[in-house]
Amino acid sequence: MSLIADVVGLVFLLIIILIFVALSFRVVREWERAVVLRLGRILAMKGPGIIFLIPFVDKPLVVDLRVRTVDIPPQTTITRDNVTVSIDAVVYYKVVDPMKAVSMVANYNMAVLNISQTSLRDIIGQMELDEVLSKREEINKRLQEILDSYTEAWGVKVTAVTVRDIKLSPDLLTAIAKQAEAERLRRAKVILSEGERQAATILAEASKSYQNNPMAIQIRFLETLSDISQRGGLVVVVPAGKGIYPTLATSMALANRLKKTEGSAKKEGS
Repeated sequence: MSLIADVVGLVFLLIIILIFVALSFRVVREWERAVVLRLGRILAMKGPGIIFLIPFVDKPLVVDLRVRTVDIPPQTTITRDNVTVSIDAVVYYKVVDPMKAVSMVANYNMAVLNISQTSLRDIIGQMELDEVLSKREEINKRLQEILDSYTEAWGVKVTAVTVRDIKLSPDLLTAIAKQAEAERLRRAKVILSEGERQAATILAEASKSYQNNPMAIQIRFLETLSDISQRGGLVVVVPAGKGIYPTLATSMALANRLKKTEGSAKKEGS
């Protein structure tokens, strides 16, 4: 009986040792770190790989070091020019100091989310609607700076912030569309007026050139007649005064003299 009792005792002792050994070792993955608490006090940060713990004395708190994301739900706020908008964003962050992340904040995930919501509303409240719609990069930068100022003490680093969507009321969207259309019409009229001004300037310079060179205006006139003659079904009446077109006037005078000479010859023959 004593031999059986000794065997049972040895087996029981072996089982206890195996359980003790199993509880003494812990595997920490590559992207994790274990902050070890010994009797409630921070002992050290261990990992990755196999770490040794004293059962019932050491307690490991495993912290993930990978980049995490938090979705900021749509925040309805009023801009500086009293326009209601709804805006949401995404925050990317990671733990850079596991000891601070464990000891300085109870839940850094929820803390990042809450401070992101309040900071986003504060930033939008300080901007006008046009700035909110056109300066997303500035909003991202300002929000990241504010979050970094808070999370640095928690051992958390905000790597990026992205504004995802900005929603406006249907009435406001209609008003913005009308404003954009009016702006396009204004630009079209300005461009047309600028073209007319440039054309008038060029024509004024051309008139001075024609004034100094009368033959140039005649050549231009003949080119214009050539262009008009290509259109069928037109009757063109061309004035040819001496002061305006001397070459054409001289030609017409010679033609009239020939007609008068032919008329007088016919009378003498009869």
